[in-house]
Parts: sequence; C-alpha cells; structure tokens
Amino acid sequence: MTSSATTVIPPVLAEVVRSGFVEGHHRGSLVLLAPDGTVEMSAGDPTAPVFPRSSNKPMQAAALLRAGLDLSGERLALAAASHSGEPFHLDLARKMLAEHGFTESDLRTPPDLPLDPAEAETYLAAGGVRERITMNCSGKHAAMLAACALNGWDPASYLDPQHPLQRLILDEVQAASGETVPVVGTDGCGAPLMAISLVGLARAFRSYVLAGPGTPQRQVADAMRAHPEYVAGTRRPDTWLMREVPGALSKMGAEAVQAVALADGRALAFKIDDGSGRAMGPVLARALRMLGVEGPVVGRIADTPLLGGGERVGEIRAAF
Repeated sequence: MTSSATTVIPPVLAEVVRSGFVEGHHRGSLVLLAPDGTVEMSAGDPTAPVFPRSSNKPMQAAALLRAGLDLSGERLALAAASHSGEPFHLDLARKMLAEHGFTESDLRTPPDLPLDPAEAETYLAAGGVRERITMNCSGKHAAMLAACALNGWDPASYLDPQHPLQRLILDEVQAASGETVPVVGTDGCGAPLMAISLVGLARAFRSYVLAGPGTPQRQVADAMRAHPEYVAGTRRPDTWLMREVPGALSKMGAEAVQAVALADGRALAFKIDDGSGRAMGPVLARALRMLGVEGPVVGRIADTPLLGGGERVGEIRAAF
C-alpha cells in the first residue's frame, strides 16, 4: 500500500564524531532572520508548527504584565525562567508565593529535582527530595498564582486552558508570533502549551527586543537581559549569551528548542528533531556565527566534547 503524502526528512544540523568517526547525526529545522525580519536562511521546515516549550516563557511573562501584575527585575526574570534550582532561585520563588498569600502546596508544578545536574547532586547530597518548588518552572507558576490573586481569578484552576490567564497568554503568543495557534497541548510543568512555527518564534523574540520602552514585551526582554542568571542559572548557555552579547535575548526550551534575538532585530530559532539537548550548543553557535556574532562565548557554547575512558575523544559539531 502506498501513500501520496511526502515525508520530509529534516536535514542534519549536527554530527557526532568519536575518534574521527562520524557515529551519529542530529536532524532538525532552523531559521535565521535579518534585521528587517525577513528570512535570511532556513533549513528543514521552519514554517511547520512546533511546541516551543519553555521558549514560550517570555510571552507568558508578558501576558502576566498585561494582567496587571507588577513585576520587574529579578522577579520578572524568574517569571520567564527555566531556573536551575539554585538556592537564590528557590528563595525568590518562595518570596513571590508568600507575597501573594500562597505556599508551595499551591503550585501545580510536578515535584522535581533541580534542572542543573551539578545543583541536583548538591541538593540530593544535602538530603533534598523532589519538590514542587525545585521544578524549573516554579517561578513562572508563582507569578501565575500572583496574577490570579490580583484579578480575583480561581487559583486552583490556573492551568486550565480556558482560565482567563491562559486565554491572555494565548492572545499574547498569537500577537507576538503573528500566527494563529493551531494546537494547544500540555507542557512538562502542566501549563497549556501553544504551538507556533520556528519563524513565528523567531519573530516573537525579535518583536520583544525591538518593542518600545515600557511595553510589556520590552519590560520582559529588559528584565531577562539584566538578570539572566534568574532566567537560567550560573552554568547555563542562556546566561552566558545574555551576559556577554550586548542586547541578546535568549531562551531555550525542552526537546531541544532555542530562540535568540539580537539588539538590531536579527533573530534565530531552531529545533533538534530528536529532542537531544547535546546538539543544541554546536547548532546555536553556528547559527550565531552566521548572524555575525563572534567572541569567546560562542566558542564556549559550541564546545560539546565526547569522552572515552574519561578523556576527550571527539565532539558534537554543527554540520550546516
């Protein structure tokens, strides 16, 4: 039995090289935008809908501001975060809950360990167990609960796609991307997850860095860029990039999604098809170089060694 449908195989974006032998490939789709927002380069099908996962968080945070929530600085950055679970992340998330009359038990995040592996080891060695507050989205959820308290919305159902807050987020995602969301799923943290294309995702990030001062979009971008360690952590590429490339806005998402916008409107978005995070650094670094970004931070992001017997014997490298 044959089908008339054509299956598009995504191109190879990264290859796995061990002892000089290519032992594997990571395929995916990618788009680069010029300063004026036009597509400068693409690979695969960047117009197909994807779940951006946590790369949607800047848009979720902007919707919280539109709901009237007064957030700024580290608090707004944490509302847009996939934090590493470091003590300063957890302390601020607890403060944000307490400021609006909530406790950790009000969070609907699944209990989890800190996202950063080194932080998870330290946490477990100290006797820690999986908790809702240590899940990387707890800052976003604390801010969502705060928006409910401010507006008199039911906090128990804040993750329902039909909840007023989630409807605001849907509107923001559609407005920022310039697309109609075709699918609403459920993210790993339990929140509604809006699908858009990689082109739409890149354009959303571009719109945030170019937004006028004082707008919700610009407030989110400015808070993330001023406090990147609250968006990610002290050992994360998003933090390195926003610290070392002036004006850069960067946010990764699960299943190997990444979006970045530069101060002049250049932007990129990609997804590794198999969801492998190990390919993200080399692909991100190559895409940044294609946009004209250079410097030590790009090499640091690109460096993804393969080990054999505890020694470096290869690497994962970009292949486009």
